[in-house]
Amino acid sequence: MKMFLSDNVSGVHKNVLEELSKVNVEHVNPYSDDMYSKEVKDKFCKLFNKDVDVYFTTTGTSANVIGISGMINSYEGVICSEDTHINVDECGAFEKFLGAKILYFETQDGKFDINKAKRFLEYKGSKHKIQPKAVAFSQPTETGTVYSIEEIKAICDFAHSNDLLVHMDGARISNAIAHLNVSLEDMVTKTGVDVLSFGGTKNGMMMGEAIIILNDEVKKDFLFKMKQAMQLVSKGRFIAAQFRAYLTNNLWVQNAKRANEMALLLYENLLEFDDIRDVSKPDANILFAKIPKAWNDKLIRDYPYYIVNEETNEVRFVTSFDTTENDINDFVSKIGKIIDLNHSFKKNIVYN
Repeated sequence: MKMFLSDNVSGVHKNVLEELSKVNVEHVNPYSDDMYSKEVKDKFCKLFNKDVDVYFTTTGTSANVIGISGMINSYEGVICSEDTHINVDECGAFEKFLGAKILYFETQDGKFDINKAKRFLEYKGSKHKIQPKAVAFSQPTETGTVYSIEEIKAICDFAHSNDLLVHMDGARISNAIAHLNVSLEDMVTKTGVDVLSFGGTKNGMMMGEAIIILNDEVKKDFLFKMKQAMQLVSKGRFIAAQFRAYLTNNLWVQNAKRANEMALLLYENLLEFDDIRDVSKPDANILFAKIPKAWNDKLIRDYPYYIVNEETNEVRFVTSFDTTENDINDFVSKIGKIIDLNHSFKKNIVYN
C-alpha cells in the first residue's frame, strides 16, 4: 500500500540503510563525539558556508522546541502564524518544556505576516506582558506554500531590527530548496536565520533531525540544553550516519525533487475531473482539494489521505520521495472508475 496521508509514512532510502550498516561494525565515542558526527557537521558547515553548530535529535518537535529554547526565556514569547507547527501540531510541547508563550496571529495562506506580527511589539518593556523575543515560521508552510528568498529576508530584517531572533522550522526544507532551486546558503545564511530545524525523517531517513545554530549567542551553553531536554543521544553516530548518506551526492535534494514532481503530476491529473474542486497547485509536495464525500471510503481504502475539513470534504495529499508515477496513475484511475460507476448507476435508475 502507498499512502498520501503524510511523507512520514514512507520507507527509508536504501543509501541510508546501507550507511547504518557501515557504522555498525566498531566502537566509537558516544554522544556525537565520533568521527561520523564530526564529518556530518563539516558537511553542514560547507552547505551553509558558515561555521554552524549542529545537534542531532530524534524528532522534529524536539528540534523545534529545543532550538527555540536557546533563544528565549520563560517570560518571553515567540511570534508566529496560527498554522505554524509549534502552535498546532506539537501538543503544547513548547509551552510545557519552555514555560514560555506562543504569540500567534490569524493567517489565510499559512505564511508569516509582518504587519500582523507588529502588534506584539507593543508588549516590549511592559512588566505585565510576555516579552516578544523571537519569530518562527515553517518552510514550507503547513499549507504547502514556499517562502521566496525575498520573503525570508524581509522576515529576518523585521525581526532583527526589533531585537528579535529568527527560527525556521525546516522539517521539509529539502522540498523548499528543490522548489526554488537555491542553496542553503542563499535561503538560510544570507537571509539571516538564527536557528534552523533541518528535517530528514520526512524525506528518506529512518529517524533524525538536526538543529543548526548560526547565531553565536545562541550557541553558548546549548549542549547543556540538549542534555537537559533528554535529546543528547548516546549513540549519535546512528543519526549522523543517516545524514552522512542523506547529504552525499545531493540525495536530500533529489529525494525532495522527486516528491515535488509527483505532487505536481497528481495536481495536473486532478484538474481533469469536474467533480474535484479548489485544487491547490503545490509549491512542494503537499496539495489540497475538495472531493465528493462519497469517494472517501473507496479511495482511502487503497490510498489513505487526510481529511482536513469534514464539512466541505477538503482533503490533503502528501507525496513522498518513493512515490512513483504508477502510484499516481493508479490512484487517478480509481477516481475514474468511481465516476464511471456513478454515471452507470444513474443511467440505470428507473423514475416513476
